[in-house]
Amino acid sequence: MPDIVVNIVQMNIAWQKPANNRKKVEKLIKDSTPADLIVLPEMFTTGFTMETDNFSETMEGETLEWMKRLSNSTRSVITGSLIIEERGRFYNRLIWMRPDGTFKHYDKRHLFRMAGEDEHFSEGNRKIFPVLKGWRICPLICYDLRFPVWSRNQNDYDLLIYVANWPDARREAWNTLVQARAMENYSPVVAVNRIGQDGRGKTYAGDSVVYDAKGEKLSTLEPKVEGVESVKLSLKGLKAYREKFPVYLDADSFAIQE
Repeated sequence: MPDIVVNIVQMNIAWQKPANNRKKVEKLIKDSTPADLIVLPEMFTTGFTMETDNFSETMEGETLEWMKRLSNSTRSVITGSLIIEERGRFYNRLIWMRPDGTFKHYDKRHLFRMAGEDEHFSEGNRKIFPVLKGWRICPLICYDLRFPVWSRNQNDYDLLIYVANWPDARREAWNTLVQARAMENYSPVVAVNRIGQDGRGKTYAGDSVVYDAKGEKLSTLEPKVEGVESVKLSLKGLKAYREKFPVYLDADSFAIQE
């Protein structure tokens, strides 16, 4: 049961400047610890913009090709979300890019109506569960954090990931909910948020963090500081905890209706 090393990338995203942000990611991870998985924030190429016509890409676009190259050169899975146009619709799409150039994607389910995201983007309707070194992983996006049913572990994942642009104004909610998702789903949680100020005047503290399945903090990355932190997660330890404290055996079964 191998461990995995996860690198969380907390960055100040340059507003609507994809090339600048791709270069920044490369610079930040250049001297970081080699990892199995590198996690970038939500909309890491642009910030949380609603200008879909101007800043969307396709699945054959520059950022996907860049992710393929970066994943291959680092021998790491790279994940984060960006704006994707497909058949005339726009998606806040998380890409799960593997070193061999194959990938999966997840389209954000819960669109943040308070910023008009629901007016510019189409929602997703399915989760993905990619496997990495024996770990079943569930990647979600930002506002999804507020919806525990969508995040609920039905014994289908071992690691929950959130990538986000979560503003300072709701910082307490972020910190509380991320820890709660770990404890209620008996799963480690990796939550990566941006820092700085965006083009709409919103500020972000980051508070990127990794919790274990008990809700105990494993990371030490400071808020409001740009950087990369490596955290090692043990699948053997997780399985031992689940066997000792098998909450999942008493969990309610349910199905989400479309």
